[in-house]
Amino acid sequence: MLIASALIRLCTPALVFALLLLPPLYAAAQTVEGVTFAKSVRIEDQQVPLRGAALLRWLKIFKVYVAALYLPENAAPADVLADVPRRLEISYLVSIPGPDFGKGAEAVLERNNSPEELARLRSRIDRLNAVYRDVKPGDRYALTYVPGQGTELSFNGEPLVTIEGADFSAAYFGIWLGKDPIDQEMRRQLINRG
Repeated sequence: MLIASALIRLCTPALVFALLLLPPLYAAAQTVEGVTFAKSVRIEDQQVPLRGAALLRWLKIFKVYVAALYLPENAAPADVLADVPRRLEISYLVSIPGPDFGKGAEAVLERNNSPEELARLRSRIDRLNAVYRDVKPGDRYALTYVPGQGTELSFNGEPLVTIEGADFSAAYFGIWLGKDPIDQEMRRQLINRG
């Protein structure tokens, strides 16, 4: 009883108010295949909620990674590649050599972009592909787009590179969210379209 009384005295209105201002970490977080994603992330000065999460299977058999998309609440599914803040976090379930990321992305980029668009984006795509590292199970990449600044690639929370341009962001996020993505079911779950 004495401890409870002391705690109550410490909880001043100012302290309670300050605690309420802190964003909840992993409150109602989503877990897929044992991988947990936060309910929201901070992009610049904005708290951006989790839109959806999904598992990618290769050849419909092998579990490769789990991804989560963070998108502003007011962004419609049709505007998923618009000039709005967004983050795609990918947590790996298998090991993948760094150079394989660029090779794997190329076919999907070609499906979603004209040869002219790819030529215009080529130097930026190559800059991003050059910084990919080998991953092992549990590693996490994040692509974060900030309008007016560019797309940052981070590895386990460490920023690796920022690539300028809303056009680059739309094309690269299009690998997962474009008209012909890496996996249609994954796209549907990421943008949370039932």
